[in-house]
Amino acid sequence: MPTSGMEDYIEQIYVLTMTRGYAKACEIAEALSVHPSSVTRMAKKLSRENYLVYEKYRGIQLTSRGEEAGKNLYRKDRVLKKLLHLIGVENHAIASEIKGMKQTLSPGTIEKMELLVEFLEQEKKQNPLFS
Repeated sequence: MPTSGMEDYIEQIYVLTMTRGYAKACEIAEALSVHPSSVTRMAKKLSRENYLVYEKYRGIQLTSRGEEAGKNLYRKDRVLKKLLHLIGVENHAIASEIKGMKQTLSPGTIEKMELLVEFLEQEKKQNPLFS
């Protein structure tokens, strides 16, 4: 099971690879506000754990294991952001709130939260008093 720090990298690489299939270390570093050498160290570690393929001076690609993990992390992030926004959590606080929640929630719980988000979004559209 990846650590919280590993999850941050996996999710960010997943987001960056959605469009072209690979990510560059400098892009990952910029997105996570870390030094490129930190990306290189983590990429080597994630490569050993079979989450990605890392070759020096080439793009970083997720393995099927990494892609599945990234997809689940991205889904958790998206669902939690929507839910916290819908219940009125201030935008500036959402990222820090999510960080503490993501690792502890099971896929089943995220699924239930996703249903709740869909319900609340429908209610918001249908009921002008809901805001």
